[in-house]
Amino acid sequence: MAQNSRYACVVKVKTTFLADQSNPDESKFAFAYTVTITNTGSVPAQLISRHWIITNAHQESQEVKGLGVIGEQPLLAPNEHYEYTSGTLITTATGEMRGSYQMVAEDGTLFEAIIEPFPLYQHRVLH
Repeated sequence: MAQNSRYACVVKVKTTFLADQSNPDESKFAFAYTVTITNTGSVPAQLISRHWIITNAHQESQEVKGLGVIGEQPLLAPNEHYEYTSGTLITTATGEMRGSYQMVAEDGTLFEAIIEPFPLYQHRVLH
């Protein structure tokens, strides 16, 4: 689905495996993710809510829906970006996240900012 160029946001994500918060013996693998949302449209837009689908290596998924992100509903002017860091816990060493943010433009138009799938995995360290 093509978005009107007046109403568009680009979402980029970087992930980090959190070894100190993980316990492989108990199938607990913690990841932090830093999200950067950029308003690429021509009108101000506010992030209203989020929808995440988090899938582990066994294709078991959980959905997370809620208002805002980390307790905030940022308003982004055109070309402005907002960055935040959050985290998730899965039961396998690898997985994937994807989802969307529900946005509202200052003129009341609702649109989605799509979060393309991104991997969750432990980076290997070479010695």
